[in-house]
Amino acid sequence: MNVPNNLFYAKTHEWARKDGNKVYVGITDHAQHEITDIVHVELPEAGKVFDKEQPCAVVESVKSAFDIYCPVSGKIVEVNEELLSAPELINQDPYEKGYFFVLEAANEEDFKSLLNAEDYKKLIEE
Repeated sequence: MNVPNNLFYAKTHEWARKDGNKVYVGITDHAQHEITDIVHVELPEAGKVFDKEQPCAVVESVKSAFDIYCPVSGKIVEVNEELLSAPELINQDPYEKGYFFVLEAANEEDFKSLLNAEDYKKLIEE
C-alpha cells in the first residue's frame, strides 16, 4: 500500500497535502483499493466553504457510493475537473492525478488532529 510520508491523513481515509497556503485533497491508495473501480465522482463547487469532517464529495464504484469528508476546514479554490470525465484516475494515481480539489485552509490547528504516514499505516493494518 502506498502511503507517502509528506501527506496528512484522516481516519476516514482522505489525505491532505500542503502547498503554501493551498491544500490538495484526495482519497488514499488504501481507500481506492477498498472502493474498487470508481465510475463516477461528484465534486464540490469552487467557492464553497466546508468544515472539517463535513461531507464534501462523493465517489461511486460499481458496488456503492461513498461520502468523502473534508480533512480540514476551508474554502474550495479549485476542483480537479479531469475526474468528471475520467474518474478512473483516482484508482490509477490517487495522490497526483486523482486529487479531488484544492482548498485554502481556514484553521492551521485542523492539521494537528490528522495522522502522519506511520500512524495511518498502523490504522489500515488493524
